[in-house]
Amino acid sequence: MDYREYAVSLGKKAKEAFKYISKATTAQKNKALELIADYISKNADYIIEENKKDVEFAKQRGRSQALIDRVVLNEKRIQGMVESVRTVILLDDPVGKVVYSSRRPNGLLVNKIKVPIGVILMVYEARPNVTLDAATLILKSGNSGILRSGSDARNSSMAMMKFISQALKEVDLPSDVIQYVDITEHEVVNELLKLDEYIDVVIPRGGESLIRSVVENAKMPVLRQEKGVCHVYVEKTAEKEMAEKITVNAKAQRPSVCNAAETLLIHKDYPYKKDLLLALINAGVKLKVCDLTMNTVVSELPEDAKKYIEKAEEKDFYNEYLDYIMNVKIVNSTEEAIEHISKYGSGHTESIVTRDYFEANKFLENIDSSTVMVNASTRFTDGGEFGLGAEIGISTHKFHARGPMGLMELTADKWIVYGNGQIRT
Repeated sequence: MDYREYAVSLGKKAKEAFKYISKATTAQKNKALELIADYISKNADYIIEENKKDVEFAKQRGRSQALIDRVVLNEKRIQGMVESVRTVILLDDPVGKVVYSSRRPNGLLVNKIKVPIGVILMVYEARPNVTLDAATLILKSGNSGILRSGSDARNSSMAMMKFISQALKEVDLPSDVIQYVDITEHEVVNELLKLDEYIDVVIPRGGESLIRSVVENAKMPVLRQEKGVCHVYVEKTAEKEMAEKITVNAKAQRPSVCNAAETLLIHKDYPYKKDLLLALINAGVKLKVCDLTMNTVVSELPEDAKKYIEKAEEKDFYNEYLDYIMNVKIVNSTEEAIEHISKYGSGHTESIVTRDYFEANKFLENIDSSTVMVNASTRFTDGGEFGLGAEIGISTHKFHARGPMGLMELTADKWIVYGNGQIRT
């Protein structure tokens, strides 16, 4: 197969489709989204059957249970995805929104408005829900998109694409507004990454190797997130039940996602360290602990709990496990916790559990991550939870967008100037 020819074909069709979607009315875009939501909901059984093929493929490839969980679609998850689409319908259309306006002394009226970016290439791994989230946000923000999932999500994604294409046609928009790369060979991605004359931005979403490959090969700008090495810091005044609930939720509620916590930092004077570790072990979490934790807290644990614990190496603190594994380190102060996060963190999400207002503010002011929380689980860093309806990813970088990326983050700025014959002297 000629991968270059295939990629150019996708790029040309996306560029042509952008002419139509960028001029579509809010009502037209919302109608397409309503149809997509209805079709996905009514055809959930068909999508689940196709998803079973992906799950079986993931098992055959020896994926971990946590990663297989990313692939799985069931009735509850599909209806949650549908609700995200319906939420995006209710959000304001960012296209044309005036974000700055100034009447200059010479009489010029200077406005800055939001406009679609153009053609967006989305490259992601085994997350079939991303197919629907990306299509929804790209469409509503007036862009066209080329979606390329991992092979573990191929059948699920293609099933949903049938209904996305059908909905676009029914509202007189080209089906090429959202295209799916239906071949699995990686060569086609390398060809797409060269097409800066057609594609305006690429958004990779996945593991380190995927991100690195896209960054190294893309000729167009890359809007990306790095790995999610998130932290929970339990300060010495933290309330016992709150600390346990937040820590267990941050790690074990769904460990295969980027906003799951990977490291627990505990103040040396927090009095319930043993109970906190037992709460994690009872939730099925294996612990990698620092020397101080091993020599003090672990020695007080029941023998049957100790089999879930091993000594941490320094390199472990850089790890994004995406599994039921968590690092544990005892720190002497909030300053030391901040220093640890600054060294080993990825700039994603950090949370402090505390009853001390001043320690909370110290943490908020000195942690340089996209999201910093007080007394809340890191699992809340999510476009849906933040009121964005859905997200196309979580950026850990500081240019253009940072944190969960929704509709507004898929637009660019355009300056509009109204004059009355003014000339510059």
